[in-house]
Amino acid sequence: MAEAAAPHDPYAALRDGSYRWFIASMGLVTLGLQMQGVVVGWQVYDRTGDPLALGLVGLSEALPFLALALFGGHAADRMNRLRLCMASTLGLALCSALLWGFSWQFQAGPLAKAVGPIYGIIFLTGIMRAFYRPANVALGTDLLSKELYANGSTWRVAVFHSGMVLGPALGGLVYAWRGPVTAHFLVMALMTGGLLGMFAVRYAPRAVAPRVGSILQSLGEGLRFVFSRRLLLGAISLDLFAVLFGGAVAVLPVFAKEILQVGPQGLGILRAAPAAGSVLMGITLAHRPPLRRAGRTLLLCVGGFGVAMIAFALSRSFLLSLLALAASGAVDNVSVVLRATLVQTLTPEHMLGRVSSVNQVFIGSSNEIGAFESGLAARLLGLVPSVVFGGCMTLLVVATTAWKVPELRKMDRIQ
Repeated sequence: MAEAAAPHDPYAALRDGSYRWFIASMGLVTLGLQMQGVVVGWQVYDRTGDPLALGLVGLSEALPFLALALFGGHAADRMNRLRLCMASTLGLALCSALLWGFSWQFQAGPLAKAVGPIYGIIFLTGIMRAFYRPANVALGTDLLSKELYANGSTWRVAVFHSGMVLGPALGGLVYAWRGPVTAHFLVMALMTGGLLGMFAVRYAPRAVAPRVGSILQSLGEGLRFVFSRRLLLGAISLDLFAVLFGGAVAVLPVFAKEILQVGPQGLGILRAAPAAGSVLMGITLAHRPPLRRAGRTLLLCVGGFGVAMIAFALSRSFLLSLLALAASGAVDNVSVVLRATLVQTLTPEHMLGRVSSVNQVFIGSSNEIGAFESGLAARLLGLVPSVVFGGCMTLLVVATTAWKVPELRKMDRIQ
């Protein structure tokens, strides 16, 4: 008689104390960054009234991130990953301190309407994120055994999106209640808390193989690995183009102010809605065994994201808009968990930092360059048509990927 399978433990990864501290620290940093995104977005749009200015915020962060992310991945494979996480988190805290200082010192006078210094500080934030993200992903993998990768990814995404729920809502409320100075100060405190939490992580650095060749050769190795794995490349590319065209986060301040007329408080709730849907989906996934027919599920979820964006663009009801955004976050959570598990499973441990950085370049392209695309498209096509167009392009990307990468469509469980 066959032996009964061991029951699924939804909290397996959380039973490791260092992993709990790790995701708690990551949650505080995410909370701060998401809160900062709302505060900076409303601050810039309030000063300029131009949707393209919101796109330039994304571009200011994307340029240094994309230029340095591969080097961040190389550093994560060659250095102590915990120390690299701590150093980059300290840099993020210092950037938030600069935003607080600028907002405090120039509440009136000739710089009261200036946005150039804000772009400059966001540029520095992009540099710090280029090193934080690959080190963070690689460190989280180091702390767990391979059989816990899927469970750890589920909880990590759930905590990440919890920060994306609370951060925007908190940012909008604090901005409306006390203004940008208090909001930026709270962001700085959250970043500092995230840094302090890392001191409780117990991490034994793995042995680093002697470097062979130049840094550029090392970076090329990570790129060649991704581009030689059609399954991995297809999953990553799907996210890049879907969010590049389909995302509407960058222009939410315009929807909040001009169409739904809900102010900064409403903007915070709108920004939080996708993450709220994602958290609910993450909790559901954590209590289920690994998904079957993972490839088909991934494609359907990205297609669902495009449909949700179209519904949001056409809505004139605040409640309906929230539901559409929450639905987009729920399906996005599934695709993020599947893609993260796929990257961890298919990548050798000694290359995880570089491959994660390639993944982050794709994600950074879709999020930050997508923010610029959203602002530019809103200027050229109009706000609502630009988001509808983006949702339709997402559906086209899904259909093209399903056709061109049949192994992704046919993928069952991620082993």
